[in-house]
Amino acid sequence: MYVINNYNILIHPSEGATERGVFMSTEFSVSLAKIIKEIALEPYFMPHSPEDIAITSMDIDRPGLELTGYLDFFDEKRIIIFGNTEYSYLEQFSAEKQYELINNLFSMKPPAIIIARDHEPTDAIKRSAEENSVPILLTSETTSATSASLITFLNAELAPRITRHGVLVEVYGEGVLLIGDSGVGKSETAIELIKRGHRLIADDAVEIRRVSNRTLVGSSPANIRHFIELRGIGIINARRIFGMGAVKLTEKIDMVINMEQWDAEKVYDRIGMDNTYTEIMGIRVPIMTIPVKPGRNLAIIIEVAAMNNRQKKMGYNAAQELLQSLGMDIDAESIQSKKVETGWDV
Repeated sequence: MYVINNYNILIHPSEGATERGVFMSTEFSVSLAKIIKEIALEPYFMPHSPEDIAITSMDIDRPGLELTGYLDFFDEKRIIIFGNTEYSYLEQFSAEKQYELINNLFSMKPPAIIIARDHEPTDAIKRSAEENSVPILLTSETTSATSASLITFLNAELAPRITRHGVLVEVYGEGVLLIGDSGVGKSETAIELIKRGHRLIADDAVEIRRVSNRTLVGSSPANIRHFIELRGIGIINARRIFGMGAVKLTEKIDMVINMEQWDAEKVYDRIGMDNTYTEIMGIRVPIMTIPVKPGRNLAIIIEVAAMNNRQKKMGYNAAQELLQSLGMDIDAESIQSKKVETGWDV
């Protein structure tokens, strides 16, 4: 089994990583070049190569008070966006006063300024940008649309993340994270699911990003993307063997399935009334344990689990309906919710 270390190098667990996963660096960055490409910006003035300019803040700045000279809480890591409001405010002043206001802002060395709505950079903006080496980018989009696109992109690229041992697949539109001890059959089950028309996101190392307070998104590290390790066969490329329709780059994590060897002494849940969950990066995710033993068709079981999880999200609980039909008055609020300790909680 291989995992990814902080330098995106494939290493074996015995060489310094662990099967449970590793924390990545706490601060992430994305190049300005990638932002330009992603939201279709036009470079107007670029003092340095956009590949060398790193953006580290998820937030952006629409300067209001900052243009009046109040910079006490200005964050120099944020990209600045100018639109109709900013231009309208600056037009009240003479050219020299405009330069003074702009230069106060640009002297804080923001990473870039985006000018929306096809506005032409004023002489004051161009002069101050050149003096302070602030890149100028243009777009024809509205200020709100540009802000929304940029925030969405930055939230995904700069989200806190961890890399964990497991397999992530998309089953009927549900992101299912398979965890369990090494050799329990996660990769083999993923192959069977792919054969049944579902899609692989990551095998062995799953990079999990917390993109919001309620959402986790999983992906594969770039250097092992689409590869699967099958004991006895070796490494295969799922995209090459099964086609492009068998893989996907990212997927929201909707549920976790813990695969473990069947223990005859253990009592497994046979009704499903209790809502069990685990916590990943502070976000609760539904989890269930599926015992593995010869003769069980795990792919079909996981398909049913994914569909059942979707039904629960839509407000339907089959176990609750059955008990009510048997004359047992089960209130939805009485269904227990408990946390399962899996060693995955972060």
